[in-house]
Amino acid sequence: MADASAGVTTGKSLVAADPRGTIGIRLLEAPVSRRGDPRALSYIVDHLNPGTTIHRKVEISNTSRKPQHVSLYPAAANVVRNGFHAPAGRPRNELVGWMSLDRDSVDLPPGGTATAQVTIKVPPAASRGERFGVVWAEVAAEPDDAHPVRVVNRVGIRVYLDVGPGGEPPSDFRIETLTPVRPPDGSPQLVALVRNTGERTLDMNGALSLTEGPGGLQAGPFPADLGVTLLPGAAAPVTVTMDRRMPDGPWKGRLTLMSGKVKRAVTATFTFPATGEGFSVEPDENHLPLVGLVAGLVVPATVLGIVVRRRRRAAAPAS
Repeated sequence: MADASAGVTTGKSLVAADPRGTIGIRLLEAPVSRRGDPRALSYIVDHLNPGTTIHRKVEISNTSRKPQHVSLYPAAANVVRNGFHAPAGRPRNELVGWMSLDRDSVDLPPGGTATAQVTIKVPPAASRGERFGVVWAEVAAEPDDAHPVRVVNRVGIRVYLDVGPGGEPPSDFRIETLTPVRPPDGSPQLVALVRNTGERTLDMNGALSLTEGPGGLQAGPFPADLGVTLLPGAAAPVTVTMDRRMPDGPWKGRLTLMSGKVKRAVTATFTFPATGEGFSVEPDENHLPLVGLVAGLVVPATVLGIVVRRRRRAAAPAS
């Protein structure tokens, strides 16, 4: 049986909070082969041959002032309407059947931390393809006089696991058009139609810089709205939203988008409409190395992973 070891320390923490407690979870390890991949510092992202086993350490933290009992478990996820979707509860899929944790819960004092090990054991007969899941850390607060509803908070680390013989399938994407838009609230937007032309699922992020505006104005960089996840062959809009005080233009824009190691930049000249949708333009592509990050781009940790708060009424007595 093959075993793929980890060897890069990661550092991004995901946090879930409510007035009665705060918990966080972060990935402590990533493969050496993904040293330059920012996704692998937050998610479990890998390509494995059938019959391979990997181990990944995670850290669970309690930053509240009260002890917390934290449940740990894997659950299924999928990509729905160009977004990473983790259903409520503990749904299972093929990947969840391959995953386990060395402990199913931790009890943390105020300010305390603990580690757990995630194991993914791919069977020798596993079929080719990419699977999705989440490693969850969950706390539940039962109803009391001050809080009449049961509160369940959970925070998770996404899992993107591709299985197949040989090397990892290629990742790539193309920015096809740019459309300036001014919605009813007046905040100008640039909408990029992005198509996944590779063979791995992508999570899009990036930034837009504007130059050569009215009177020589420059603006940005403005971060792209997060949350777009593209399956191979899929296309979806990636939106950059700006301040409503921005002049209509014309502007020369440079949009840089990335997913993991794959990075693309395009430029185009456009004018924001007074309202509604403006004219779409086909951008000029700037060829960039596949590895790199947009300088100064800051992505909130809570949107890089998954944070879920779920409220439901206490169960009524059975009749």
